[in-house]
Amino acid sequence: MLWMNIADKINIIAEKDDVDKRIDSFLASELDYTRSYLKKLILNGLVKVNGSSIKPNYKLKEGDSVDVNIPEVEEIDLMPENIPLDIIYEDDDIIVINKPQGMVVHPAPGNYSGTLVNALLYHCKNLSGINGELRPGIVHRLDKDTSGVMVVAKNDKAHLDLSNQIKERTILKKYIAIVEGVIKDDEGSIEAPIGRDHVERKKMAVTEDGRYALTLYKVLERYKNNSLIEATIKTGRTHQIRVHMSYIGHPIVGDEVYGYKKQRFNLLGQALHSRLLGLVHPSKKIYMEFEAPIPEYFERLIDILKSKQ
Repeated sequence: MLWMNIADKINIIAEKDDVDKRIDSFLASELDYTRSYLKKLILNGLVKVNGSSIKPNYKLKEGDSVDVNIPEVEEIDLMPENIPLDIIYEDDDIIVINKPQGMVVHPAPGNYSGTLVNALLYHCKNLSGINGELRPGIVHRLDKDTSGVMVVAKNDKAHLDLSNQIKERTILKKYIAIVEGVIKDDEGSIEAPIGRDHVERKKMAVTEDGRYALTLYKVLERYKNNSLIEATIKTGRTHQIRVHMSYIGHPIVGDEVYGYKKQRFNLLGQALHSRLLGLVHPSKKIYMEFEAPIPEYFERLIDILKSKQ
């Protein structure tokens, strides 16, 4: 199934504010492609600065002329699968899903089945092709073990509009989470840059050379050793809430990557749920909010914590 068949050349001129940014991070913030995909293009000589090949860690200078060559997308056989979807809203432009905990959003090399994309291909006649053949329709994502609401684009126009809203940070994203420890303040903000962990490269971390990240949180309820919070993310960094809450000493319950190695509750993953998503509809141009109810696994954990008060 071929979702994207383009061969394009993009030119970007680095401005004063772009000086000293890594070329791979810079392009990921400017273009609708992942940093890993862009890094492959750089390593394959498909990205040139002032006519010369560079490495992914190249630091930009003011006035640099960056040429990005997007190759033809290879055809792969990505199969639709009859996997049930919890659909919150759907029209000709978007489909809003309540993703269950444990479901991977999009296929990756070596893992082409059982994902949200496989389910969407079965349910939808059309999906946007901008993000490539492995991620049709995917504008943003949730971690495998994070449940909740997410929007998918059914055409390229809707995809570009939603991507722009994400870039401009006008989309509202509210999560609820259960964290370790009792947070004293009723609300607060975490403004700390997030980047790849310098030691464990599969993890993210708060790093000086990371990308700007801002999380707002509010305590909804306190228990004996835990807190129920609402987290609003103003940026969309990988694992942002998980990294930020761990950074302030209150990791999310069930998070074995950024939290306690020895967990007290028998959870399948972190107690993190995307509860509300607010956006301007790509074609109707009206503000809409979509909400995913608290899932059973989350309710059960709350009941356990209340019983231990």
